[in-house]
Amino acid sequence: MCKNPAMHRVVVLAVSEVVGYDLNIAPLVFGTAAQDGEPLYDVRVCGVNDRPVRVSHGYDAQLGHGPEALEDADTVVIPGTRVHGPRRDGVLPPDLAAALARIPSSARLVSICTGAFVLAAAGVLDGRRATTHWAHAPAFRRLYPQVDLDENVLFVDDGDVLTSAGLAAGVDLCLHLVRSDHGSAVANHVARYCVVPPWRDGGQSQFIEQPLPEADGSTAATRAWVLERLGEPLDLAALAKHAGMSVRTFSRRFRAETGQSPRAWLNQQRVLHARHLLETTDLPVDRVAAESGLGTAASLRQHLNAAIGVAPLAYRRTFARR
Repeated sequence: MCKNPAMHRVVVLAVSEVVGYDLNIAPLVFGTAAQDGEPLYDVRVCGVNDRPVRVSHGYDAQLGHGPEALEDADTVVIPGTRVHGPRRDGVLPPDLAAALARIPSSARLVSICTGAFVLAAAGVLDGRRATTHWAHAPAFRRLYPQVDLDENVLFVDDGDVLTSAGLAAGVDLCLHLVRSDHGSAVANHVARYCVVPPWRDGGQSQFIEQPLPEADGSTAATRAWVLERLGEPLDLAALAKHAGMSVRTFSRRFRAETGQSPRAWLNQQRVLHARHLLETTDLPVDRVAAESGLGTAASLRQHLNAAIGVAPLAYRRTFARR
């Protein structure tokens, strides 16, 4: 039980039949997040009623809380579910609708995998960009054409509503939330404890069933090479040369393996490195820009604002290690 009333409260709403893997992601990630030995989140798991919830793959779970736990939630996470109404008919069952009505308007809403069907059935995703498991994208579009679905990404952060792709992408999203709330150092510690990467490149497109790229080469070695040289001038021709491929072949292979273009991936890595430097060093902003390969302080401001909506100095004030 949380003894600090000011602690951010995360409530996981298990909707029967809940996907077992998804159900455990948020309690593990948020429950592991700590600073100076003190937990940063109060995590609770509840159902739409007080009865045990049916879990996929053949067992029931006795939850610690009923739907009243939603009433003082700061973040509500809805794991993947096979619930019939949202998954088949585009509507909410009365008990689920009543549970969702308990959530404060100020709460941050998060879905993992097919939990997005619940948010969509509640009208939360209307007109918003969202994602879900790529295998369920056709059904989602058919039921909820008013949602701007992007099944090619691992997660979508739309401010107060966030959605993830299937299964392990829920880990990516929860780590992203910890990183946004408390900085990379805390998120990286959680990732190490969970034995997962703190950030995965690319999107769902690298996992969608499709013909495999030719087996005569990979861009992995070049990606590792680039990460050691982010401050250097690098262009597509240099990357292709290092990989021993033509620019056209390299670009095609890179996208097949990562789900991103080389330019988009490189910019993403440079922004991540700049964030790390802002958090962990006292380097002036222009030096951070130069060492991350973004050139000038103005360029860094532009890229950081596009990525996370804040300026470099504001980011440093929020996340710099004390």
